[in-house]
Amino acid sequence: MIAYLKGIVAAVYDNLLILDVNQIGYQVYVSARDASAMPGRGQEAQVFTWMSVSQDAIRLYGFLQEDDLEMFRLLINVSGVGPKAALGILSVLTADDLRFAVLSDDAKTIAKAPGIGSKSAQKVILELKDKFSLEEAFEHRLSAGADDMEAHTAPDIHSEAKDEAVQALAALGYSAAEALRAVNRCEITQETDTETILKMALKKI
Repeated sequence: MIAYLKGIVAAVYDNLLILDVNQIGYQVYVSARDASAMPGRGQEAQVFTWMSVSQDAIRLYGFLQEDDLEMFRLLINVSGVGPKAALGILSVLTADDLRFAVLSDDAKTIAKAPGIGSKSAQKVILELKDKFSLEEAFEHRLSAGADDMEAHTAPDIHSEAKDEAVQALAALGYSAAEALRAVNRCEITQETDTETILKMALKKI
């Protein structure tokens, strides 16, 4: 099994990366989101990989973030969701976004992925819901936020306020799904603080 590849970008297409590793060109299937974030031709890149072996082909799937790779592995175990559909989901949603969509029963957001209809989105929620916890979702988001701050990127205050409101609702005894659904139904702007979001969400429950 190839855990990761590190080499020079030879070419990047919509969902395909050609990576030169010691003068061997590896063809790696990637999400559209990772393709757009990939370093330019001639620059170094590292991708975490998963190998698919079938009767007619051997394919490598690559991800810039290890968290996306772990999410891909979970997705391809959902009935009716293969590698292509899993890449489609991760093209429009980060692993973090997908966790919250699953926990909040937000099939509409998942169904935005190419090739994923409402029934498939519901299957993703049904089969992955017990794989995640609200605590884990927040841990990943806080970790990502810390990485952004280290990179001198301004934190997303809007998201922080929503997360704090969800945590407050959970502390009041509401389930993670109920809390997330209520917060997502609120009309929130960049100026909306946690207390205001919490008050609006309580009216939605």
